[in-house]
Amino acid sequence: MLVKADFHVHTCASPDSLARPEAVIAAARRRGLDKIVITDHNAIAGALEAYHLAPEMVIVGEEIMTTEGELLAAFLHEVIPPHLTPEETIARVRAQGGFVSVAHPYDWRRKGHWQPAALERIAPLVDAIEGFNARCFSASANRQAAEFAAVRGLPVTAGSDAHAPAEIGGGAMVLPPFTNAAELKEALHRGEIRGKTAPVWVVLASRYAKWRKKWGNPLKGTDHR
Repeated sequence: MLVKADFHVHTCASPDSLARPEAVIAAARRRGLDKIVITDHNAIAGALEAYHLAPEMVIVGEEIMTTEGELLAAFLHEVIPPHLTPEETIARVRAQGGFVSVAHPYDWRRKGHWQPAALERIAPLVDAIEGFNARCFSASANRQAAEFAAVRGLPVTAGSDAHAPAEIGGGAMVLPPFTNAAELKEALHRGEIRGKTAPVWVVLASRYAKWRKKWGNPLKGTDHR
């Protein structure tokens, strides 16, 4: 038996998303996903809410901004603050028994991308590299990430980086079932990427979410699909 998982999903707990946890779960079910890792920016409140709604599907994670780039964590139960060194961030993930991967390392348009020296330095400390991110609009960004992982014997993860329910499942993996960080790391070695690059216009959803939260309707999120 195999499962289909999206390892990079956002909810309205991220400043650039309006997706309510219940809408995220509904979209994941429609798209045949068995697991989703909710990785809001420097927050786990949305992931915890989603987990309580669908504990069989949701894994609590976080996209954490470090002093040198963004990391993706999974199997967390406490939030990890941003702007720590990568090494300190990884240590805190490990202290929770969590799984850690490097988010979109070669997507230079994002402030969370990684400089080569920093990426090389932390490679021995992480469990995986995000080898496919549907919001990496340049194919070379995903290709470079996958090649970096392959050379160092690291598995890759894949995710939609969805900020709206319509994006969920756009990047995913089919792999053996897993229930914890150790099992996930092993399962990824036998995983296969499924997905395609999202249309560029999806960034407008993120920009609208930021604008609405700052200037518009004070509602925290929507269930727009």
